[in-house]
Amino acid sequence: MEPDQSEMSILANGKGHDLGDDMNMPMKALMEDDQFDDPEGNLAENVEFIPSGEGKKPRFTDFEGKTSFGMSIFNLGNAIMGSGILGLAYAMSNTGILLFLFLLTAVAALSAYSIHLLLKASGVVGIRAYEQLGYRAFGTPGKMAAGIAITLQNIGAMSSYLFIVKSEFPLVIQAFLRADNNHGEWYLNGNYLVVLVTVSVILPLALMKQLGYLGYTSGFSLSCMVFFLSAVIYKKFQISCPFEEFSHNSTAINLHSNVSAFTDHAHSYDNGHVVDEDHCSPRMFTINSQTAYTIPILAFAFVCHPEVLPIYTELRNPSQKKMQQVSNISILIMYTMYFLAALFGYLTFKENVEAELLHTYSRIDPYDTLILCVRLAVLTAVTLTVPIVLFPVRRAIQQMIFPNKTFHWLRHIAIAVVLLIFINMLVIFAPNILGIFGIIGATSAPCLIFIFPAVFYIRIVPKDEEPMRSTPKLVAACFAGLGVLFMIMSLSFIIIDWTMGSSNAAGGH
Repeated sequence: MEPDQSEMSILANGKGHDLGDDMNMPMKALMEDDQFDDPEGNLAENVEFIPSGEGKKPRFTDFEGKTSFGMSIFNLGNAIMGSGILGLAYAMSNTGILLFLFLLTAVAALSAYSIHLLLKASGVVGIRAYEQLGYRAFGTPGKMAAGIAITLQNIGAMSSYLFIVKSEFPLVIQAFLRADNNHGEWYLNGNYLVVLVTVSVILPLALMKQLGYLGYTSGFSLSCMVFFLSAVIYKKFQISCPFEEFSHNSTAINLHSNVSAFTDHAHSYDNGHVVDEDHCSPRMFTINSQTAYTIPILAFAFVCHPEVLPIYTELRNPSQKKMQQVSNISILIMYTMYFLAALFGYLTFKENVEAELLHTYSRIDPYDTLILCVRLAVLTAVTLTVPIVLFPVRRAIQQMIFPNKTFHWLRHIAIAVVLLIFINMLVIFAPNILGIFGIIGATSAPCLIFIFPAVFYIRIVPKDEEPMRSTPKLVAACFAGLGVLFMIMSLSFIIIDWTMGSSNAAGGH
């Protein structure tokens, strides 16, 4: 479906909120356009804006941004935070503390720069939607490419989150009940539990009209991850290395059989009870066969770019500088949490840390009440992240299929319901779907993080403002090349893993 004239009437102001002299059409003509005369606020779901009567602040065509600075930080931080934090200690064991710190710092800086490119491009043309930036840069093909990448990336992320709920929630309940065996009770069936969580928690949150309303749940989700981090730090001083493993009774065997896919690593154990002391020395710098796999995992640790522009749209009194501050603070908070979780998890178990950190604690005591509470908190955080990730998918679908339609509750609800039904069916009936989405993530994530922001910036920023051979555009071109390199690396590692029958490269958000 070709977009109408409303997609072409884009302001060419320099900062995105000051009225310039080089507007595409007179102000009067814009103000008299019927598409902006809507007292109910049910305007076209394009995310362009026009200056207000004072010519100072933008007035968005869908609604006025009302989300506070703090709530925006919570939402973006929750979008960044993913289940990948559980595997960062294992990544540190394969890089060493100093190399891990260098890579994490580099990735955080690159992510902040990528968001800067997005915000700069959106400020030039006054557009606050990733898909519309693609349209402005490359027309309909650009809009479709951005929309498809966002849809695939975020559906993959939501599927991975719900797969964690399906596989982990029954184990947590079983451990709390100290049930030695699963006799088929419905509350220990992951398929029932994932549907129950979707209907009771995720769907009501996904039906909210504005992303900003999820700031409170995002804050609670982040507090759950702070609880996880606090427990990891506390356990560092409670567990000595070498540690003695839990006696392998029937319950422990049952628990470990469910997580064997995550714990298949070449560690040396003394008959499964006492860990070798040779593996208890922390390393500052390590290079081994698994080191290369950690680079793509870290590269995608700060994936939040599909959510940046929707959060920008809903920010109260928006400006490029203010949104960049939201992004920088969110990245800094997540950077700190990532490093501390990786550091203390690694220092607790050294070379014996599992690919999924909480499973390593279960080897010591699968009934540890604190760790069980932490696993429940992580499940809560993962669950509350799904609605945040769903919003950009719904917006992308609306931009691709219904670009000129006004907001309608029935369509808003229907898209969310269909998406959640589809994702639940994937999780329930296709347990190996994560391998497929690994390929999708290895292609869509570099596009959204590196390639699209750079090429959109190069195409959108006027040549008279920044020539093609100017330093900012040359740096952006190198940034896009880095994205292509990451894509090749990620795909190569996934293919190697498939041929070797392992799952070491399984990373993600």
